[in-house]
Amino acid sequence: MATVEKPWSNVPTQGRALPAFLIVGWRWIGRNPAVAIAPILLPFIFLYFLTFISPPSLLPLEIIGAMLFTMQNIGSWVLGDSATWRIECSPQDMFVASPLGRIRYLFGIAFSNLIAMLPALVILVVLLSWIGGQHGVPLTLFAGLVLLGSLACLWILFSSIGIAISSRIRTQREIWPVGNLTFTLLGMLSPLYYPLRALPGLWQDAARFLPATYAALLVQGAMGITPASSGQMLEYAGLLAVTTAAVLVVTLRLYRWGEL
Repeated sequence: MATVEKPWSNVPTQGRALPAFLIVGWRWIGRNPAVAIAPILLPFIFLYFLTFISPPSLLPLEIIGAMLFTMQNIGSWVLGDSATWRIECSPQDMFVASPLGRIRYLFGIAFSNLIAMLPALVILVVLLSWIGGQHGVPLTLFAGLVLLGSLACLWILFSSIGIAISSRIRTQREIWPVGNLTFTLLGMLSPLYYPLRALPGLWQDAARFLPATYAALLVQGAMGITPASSGQMLEYAGLLAVTTAAVLVVTLRLYRWGEL
């Protein structure tokens, strides 16, 4: 019996999702360089005014907060892309029909937005190395690894929140207010730009329920900006990792993949 050869049988079907989304993120910057400038402006606006109203010794802490806040904002961008692709452009239907799966789809969108955020993160790392050295808190190898791990956790955590919320949005007009309200509130209530001890007691207790709080405390402790014992550092790292995993599981369950 003759066999019919499937078209494109020699074309690989594995390992192409992330490179494709990388191209999406890079082409976004290539066609509109303002995309790479926008993530830089918002944290630098905060840093500019904080230099006038806060002690100079807190500047390294505030730069770390700007990096964490920038990574958190990827969640808002993931929300916007996912909702727009589903409501207006409809390429999500193609992804649902493909073998891609919702987990790789989530990481693909998050990865493409990470490419757009990289210029802001690189500038902030250079600034942290320079300012931190001037204030006696150098960015050591250990502190750099802790910072990288914390940024990765926030990237996964808030990207999953963004894509879960996006599936509940029904109109294009809801994307901007819902995304900005959600992620701006989470960023402002967490002690990113200021020490946790600067908050009143009640607000400190509330901030401890937010995952970005433990990312900030972990990096601040690793750099020696705020005192933290080895036990406290392990506690912060454990809470951040557990929260990231729990939020990822919950949001993937809430995300409506292929549903109207």
